[in-house]
Amino acid sequence: MTLGEKSENRFTPILRSASRRAILRAMNVRLRYRGRAVTDADVAFIRQLIAAHPTLSRRALSVKLCEAWNWVQANGHPRDMVCRGLMLALHRAGHIELPRRQCTPPNPLERRSRPPAAEIDRTPLCCPLKELGELRLEQVRRSPREPLFNGLIEQHHYLGYTRPVGEHLKYLVLAQERPVACSAWSSAPRHLGPRDRFLGWSAEARRRNIHLIATNLRFLILPWVEVPHLASHLLGCMTRQLSGDWERVYGHPLHFVETFVDPQRFRGTCYRAANWTVLGRTTGRGKDDQTGRPNRPIKQVLGYPLQRHFRRLLSET
Repeated sequence: MTLGEKSENRFTPILRSASRRAILRAMNVRLRYRGRAVTDADVAFIRQLIAAHPTLSRRALSVKLCEAWNWVQANGHPRDMVCRGLMLALHRAGHIELPRRQCTPPNPLERRSRPPAAEIDRTPLCCPLKELGELRLEQVRRSPREPLFNGLIEQHHYLGYTRPVGEHLKYLVLAQERPVACSAWSSAPRHLGPRDRFLGWSAEARRRNIHLIATNLRFLILPWVEVPHLASHLLGCMTRQLSGDWERVYGHPLHFVETFVDPQRFRGTCYRAANWTVLGRTTGRGKDDQTGRPNRPIKQVLGYPLQRHFRRLLSET
């Protein structure tokens, strides 16, 4: 028996409850990767897959495995990159033998240049919110305006521009076609103590539902824009629009959003004014920490529910 019942070289999910953990223990789990438990039977199946296709590349094998396991994202696309990472982890642990690499593509992160400076009107904009006129939140990822967004974040956000990992959206806020703010949202980290305690979900629910949470990765009001209450107003607009946009792009909604605030720099006033809840503070340790000691700034964590019954929805297994 594997993680699913085999039928025509496809696997379907089986029990999802407390009994599942007992079943997995009995099946001798070899590895856990990104929420998936890999058993002896799974390892044997992957070995058979490799033996049956000796000429295929590592990438082609991962596609075959995604097809066999019906391992897809919410939008129906294969989880190819995650599958490749799982197979590489099994290879490094000595459980399977992958074929030699056929090529080593260049790492785009090593050669990526910084976004160029954005040339826009920087005339000071100082007025009450009601005089700013209609505001438009434009989702600019994969659009001609994405370079403008990247350039503004690089120039004017204290953290600069970093390409988000995983699912993400980028918003450019326009007032009469003039950019006034930027906001980036991305996939949430898998483990975050303050948020996990606030939600009260189990480890299994977190593994299944973490994709239903997004992080406000960057939020920038351009420095020449001085409009009282603009930031909290925009947060309210974004949280009303975000889940629908996310579902159109990625095939699933969002139920909760979170953000990190550096208390040495900011008080998080705009988030509090927009009714975000302070959940606690990070430990200051990264996900790969081996020392147990802080190695980065401690951040305040704030969260905001996008659905009325968010705890129930996120705790479903």
